[in-house]
Amino acid sequence: MTATGEDMHELVERLYPLCRSITGDGVRATLEIVGEYIPLQVHEVPTGTQVLDWTVPQEWNIRDAYIADPAGNRVVDFAASNLHVLGYSVPVSATMPLAELREHLHTLPEHPSWVPYRTSYYTPEWGFCLAQETLDALADGDYEVRVDSTLADGHLTYAEHVVPGQVADEVIVSCHVCHPSLANDNLAGIAVATFLARALSERTPYYTYRFLFAPGTIGAITWLARNAERVGHVKHGLVLACAGDSGRLTYKQSRRGDAEIDRVMRHVLTTSQRPHHVAEFTPYGYDERQFCSPGFDLGVGSLSRTPYAGYPEYHTSADNPDFVSPEAMADTLAVCREAFAVLDRNRRYLNLSPYGEPQLGRRGLYESLGGRSDAKQAQMAMLWVLSLSDGEHGLLDVAERSGLPFDTVAAAADALCGAGLIKA
Repeated sequence: MTATGEDMHELVERLYPLCRSITGDGVRATLEIVGEYIPLQVHEVPTGTQVLDWTVPQEWNIRDAYIADPAGNRVVDFAASNLHVLGYSVPVSATMPLAELREHLHTLPEHPSWVPYRTSYYTPEWGFCLAQETLDALADGDYEVRVDSTLADGHLTYAEHVVPGQVADEVIVSCHVCHPSLANDNLAGIAVATFLARALSERTPYYTYRFLFAPGTIGAITWLARNAERVGHVKHGLVLACAGDSGRLTYKQSRRGDAEIDRVMRHVLTTSQRPHHVAEFTPYGYDERQFCSPGFDLGVGSLSRTPYAGYPEYHTSADNPDFVSPEAMADTLAVCREAFAVLDRNRRYLNLSPYGEPQLGRRGLYESLGGRSDAKQAQMAMLWVLSLSDGEHGLLDVAERSGLPFDTVAAAADALCGAGLIKA
């Protein structure tokens, strides 16, 4: 089944109303919906579990929250937008003057009609987020404040989907599922990851692809802590985030900078002639920084469109389903598929006739090119593959050094294998 941008946008719209956080029923509801598209193995990790240098926190759930003015009108209402509540707010039920209430309010004066997204995961606090214009309209008086939430021992929830490959070596594809109603900053990544998994399952890829749907930071750390024996199988990885806005594609390299995924992404973005930017690694951002931490040092990069905090709508109510487009998500998905096609085919070969140039004509290799518009290019690809099939160079090396398209180089390798001139 071919995925369309509209399919991904529909998934974003379904997930958008859910109140997600790093734990809780919003994450479970999100994974339940994703599970309608791809089978998921859901994991529940108890509060208090030691995961590397961290501890799984208490689980947070919320039923209702509001601020009511002196007349009893709800001027800020969780039911209208789950962004209105400071994430992980502890329960509160009180009446207080506006001057005292202001200490718990968060706004964006530079965008007076937008509601910011704020959290307090690891510090007991409560608060509300609201539009600056709403705050400006509040009159002095006593306000009723209520946050009907629970913060109690429970679980951290994450899920995996595995596309089996020809080998046990793995490619990790990770996205975060901890943000509430933010369409670009995480729902677009979830949608692209979901439909990428479906696309890969339509064939048997070379690598095994493991998709990880987990809360940011603590989720990746929990997965790494629980999968220490598997980490050695992870050869490549990609973190997906901010995958649906109209900006150019941005690839953030792994900490190594020369990991195979880095080279593949640079090659695909450059040869496709898409507007793009390749950024150096920094130890801040999404979960690539966990996978790339020195003790693991995995070859994991991050693909986004406009990077985090690089657009005004980031972490605000303006990051809604209208902000992301089917076309942008379809383009992000296409780049992932192109990159993984290269990754799957980028193997090393050994020339079985390395002394001098083998005679291609008597093996029918030249005749097989007859009538092709790219016959000259295909012939050069064969010569380049033969030249670099020394067991030390992969097909991506051939494509980069020759300047030929990777698909042409891979087709040449297939032809030469069929003629018994090279072997993997």
